[in-house]
Amino acid sequence: MSTEDIRFEYIENFGCVEDDLLRALERETALTQIHPKMLSGCYQGHLLAMLIKMSKAKRVLEIGTYAGYSAICMARALPADGQLVTIEINDEIEWLSSKYFAKAGLQDRIVPIVGDATEVIPTLDGQFDLIFIDGDKTEYISYFEASLQKLAPDGLIVADNVIWYDKIFAETASNDHFTHGIMAFNEYISKREDVEKLILPVRDGLMLIRRR
Repeated sequence: MSTEDIRFEYIENFGCVEDDLLRALERETALTQIHPKMLSGCYQGHLLAMLIKMSKAKRVLEIGTYAGYSAICMARALPADGQLVTIEINDEIEWLSSKYFAKAGLQDRIVPIVGDATEVIPTLDGQFDLIFIDGDKTEYISYFEASLQKLAPDGLIVADNVIWYDKIFAETASNDHFTHGIMAFNEYISKREDVEKLILPVRDGLMLIRRR
């Protein structure tokens, strides 16, 4: 094991306790899904929960439910009257997230929607205190523009995978659309003068964005 791996394992394990339900979800995702690494995981889930608690967010929007791991972590961090709306375009994985939302007893706090987030977001009522972007990497700019219209005045947008397996630092094949999508998003946000932004080197990179 490399020094970097040891360092990350220590950081991830220090103060990051994964309960039986989340461990079961992680295991079932690995057994049933082609790309189980898309799961947010314990450390990132705890970070998102911490951001919600620190910001006192009551209403959260997630773009990209996948197996539901991050949704459960965030929903648990909300107050009793809080709500998390999560959108997933792939209806073939809905069975897995719904199963664990029920196991976690969060059906009343989580509103799952199957559909294209760029089409769904404009139809949503009200504003959101925190918006987590983790969907199709080629659509990040569209997600951001739609999300900004629904962001509360002091709200926070968190975009996942902005380092994208370090592929953004290397020569990229023309057909690597996900990498090009992330690179275009990062460049686009860097030029926006109406928002503050900061990249955290957490897992695959998290960008924090808020209005100035």
